[in-house]
Order: sequence, then C-alpha cells, then structure tokens
Amino acid sequence: MANVKTDRRTFLKTAGLLTLFSIVPRRVLGGPNHIAPSDQLCKGIIGTGGIGRSSYHFTSDDMYRLVAICDVDANHLQKGLEQAQSKLNVNPKTYHDYRDLIQDPDVDVVHVATPPHWHAKMAIDAANAGKDVWCEKPMTRTIGEGKRLREAIKRNNRIFRLNTWFRFKDNFYGLGTTVEPLKKLVDSGVLGWPLKVTISGANGFAWKFFWVGKENLVPEKVPAELDYDMWLGPAPYKPYNVHRTHQTFRGYWDYDGGGLADMGQHYIDPVQYFLGKDETSPIKIEVDAPQQHPDAVGTWRKIIYTYDDGCQIVLEGEGYESKGKVPYIEGPNGKVYQGFEVELNGQPAPDIMNMIAELPDPEPQNTDFVKCLKNREKFALNEDNGFRSSTIVNQGVCALRLNRTLEFDPVTMTFINDEEANRLIEQPCREGWKV
Repeated sequence: MANVKTDRRTFLKTAGLLTLFSIVPRRVLGGPNHIAPSDQLCKGIIGTGGIGRSSYHFTSDDMYRLVAICDVDANHLQKGLEQAQSKLNVNPKTYHDYRDLIQDPDVDVVHVATPPHWHAKMAIDAANAGKDVWCEKPMTRTIGEGKRLREAIKRNNRIFRLNTWFRFKDNFYGLGTTVEPLKKLVDSGVLGWPLKVTISGANGFAWKFFWVGKENLVPEKVPAELDYDMWLGPAPYKPYNVHRTHQTFRGYWDYDGGGLADMGQHYIDPVQYFLGKDETSPIKIEVDAPQQHPDAVGTWRKIIYTYDDGCQIVLEGEGYESKGKVPYIEGPNGKVYQGFEVELNGQPAPDIMNMIAELPDPEPQNTDFVKCLKNREKFALNEDNGFRSSTIVNQGVCALRLNRTLEFDPVTMTFINDEEANRLIEQPCREGWKV
C-alpha cells in the first residue's frame, strides 16, 4: 500500500493537465466504507495559535487527516500537539520551520493560519512544492502579493480555498439571512441599478476598532519560546514588543490592517458576489479618517468604493455604530434593511420571501473542499474571486494609510497617476524573504 500512496501523491503534484486526473476513491466506486491510505487526503497546519487550533479548522478524519503542524512559538506548537493527541486521537509531526512542513511528502494540503504578512509567502511556497492550499483571510496583505499568489496557484495547477464562507453558507451577520436570497433579489433587478451597499454597525456589522496599534512601543526581551526573527519573516525588522505579536498583531501595518483588513473580506466578499463583481474592482476609493500613524493602525469613519457603473460599497466605521435605521442595500426602486426587511417603491414588501422563492436560483457553488481536491475542481471562493475581494480590502488600506482619494485601474490593477499609492501595492520584504 505504501507504493500506491506514493504514486498517487506524485501524480497529483506533477500532472500538468487536469484532464488526466482519473483516481477515484473506492468509496465513490461503491466499495467498503474503509478508506484506504492511498485515498486519504492529508493536511498540515501552519500556525497553531487561536485560529489554527479552533474547532472549525483543527480537525482530522478518515477523508481529511491531520498529519503535521508548525509554529514558531514552542508553546503554541506544544498546545497543538496535545490537542491533536487528546481530542483528535492523532499524533502529527511537529515543525518549527514551515518550509520543512511543505516539503513533507505526507502532506497534500497546507492550511495557512498565520498572521497575514505570511499568507502570500507560505501559500506560494506551498503551491510551488506541489501542495494545495487553504488560506485564512485576508488572502494577502497587499495587492501585489495577491497577484503573485494567484499566478502561483495557476502555474502549479493547485486547488486554493480562501477561508471566508458567507457567500455560500451561514446567516450573514445582522441581516438574518444567508446571501443567496440577496443574490436572487439583486439579480432580479427589482431594486433597480446602480446599487449602494452600506456595511455599518448600524446594520449589524462590527469593525473591531479595538484592533489598533500602540505608538512608541518600548523594546522588550523576546520570550524564550518565540523565534521572533522567524515570526517576522518577510516583515520589516522592528524591536520586539509583546503587543506586536499573537492576538494583537492586527494593530500594525507590517502584519495586518486592523479591523478593516482582518474583518473586511468577511463583510465585502459576499457583496462582491451578489453585485456580480467577481471579475472587476472599484475604480475610486474615498476615505474619511484621522491621519494614520506610519506603524500603528488607527480608526476611521467612512470608506466609499465606487465601481465604473456607479455601484458603491460604503463602509461606515467609528461613530456610525448606532446611527438609526440604515438600509443595507439601496437602489432606485427599493431598499433592504437589517433582518431582511424590504421596501419596494417606498412601500413595505412583507411577502418578499415568497417572491424570492419564485425567482431563478443563482449558479450552484462548489463548496465541498474535499470533493474539489479529489476531482481537481475550483472551490467556490478561490484564487480569482478571492483575489478581487482581497483587493477591495487592500485598496481601502492604501487609501487609509495615505488619507486621500485614490483612483484605480481594474485591468492593470494599479492606482492611476499615484506613485506613492503604487508603492503600497508592491512593498519590499526583508532580505531573504522575497514573496
């Protein structure tokens, strides 16, 4: 059986044409329920902090087995090992350096659950090593990194999943509904066009403004269990302070971008989907915010994205948490409020769900990740549409950091006549960690 396993993995990692894929698990063929080792998919998790060890991600079963974990914090790694042994009844290999995990021949899928400044580097290296990738949001910390990650996935014929799921499952925050009825309503044209979508604390969304940085951090001694140099990786060197790492890293531009960068893709990706914008990007980004510190992320009041057809996504931040009744979607002919309360032509539409039930369903989405891996099919949120929603987030980060309106070309994926903004698209990495 060992040779069968090796042959299967070698084939998956080297086949240049997806049409050549012909291995079918014996369960699909109607065989016994037992899964042969050659039919199992094996995963490794990089980053065993809060997200990496969450119950949603830290799993292992016959079809999708946990075989390796990695962390640069020895305490996190030990907690991950103990959790795997006690709760999953598996004994994964442990790694300090992610490059060793992605070269492990037993790993088919690499789950990147690190701070965002590592997402692109690890995912690209994993794809180049022949691994499929499950990546946490935001997909990448910069637009340029997103371009290169998308290219690496395609070049290596890998399957990529971005981990924000609201376009295809779960009630969407305060709206009291999944996204599908919103998609059907928008596609019907009954609300008119163009549409404005407002994402605000007033209609159920929270930007987590406590995810901000501290200015003038005092250097501290690096704890013995943490390899801080490896934790920084491609990020610029800054003296260690505990507030830069682990749960509070989100407050620093070098690693993330506060609540906007860390929560933005959850909120914006479903909007991109139901507006039908998976293949384009906004052309103008306007900000209303205090001047940002060059190191520590601050708060903001409003960010407005405008598409070339006049559609807008409006992010309302600090000061808008309880601004009364605000429509989530607003068009010339109708509005949708929190709790899926709908007005058409200025009048309540209490029978709206019955009307929506009669509308055509959107195109089906491929949401079974294991099936996608085995059949070599694109996952519902992948390197293409995920790159576009990540770009929207990163457009906002660039405008916020520069505190001015930016214009963007969605074809060349660059800012128009703004050299300083374009330098934020392609940010330098520390020597030896080029993405």
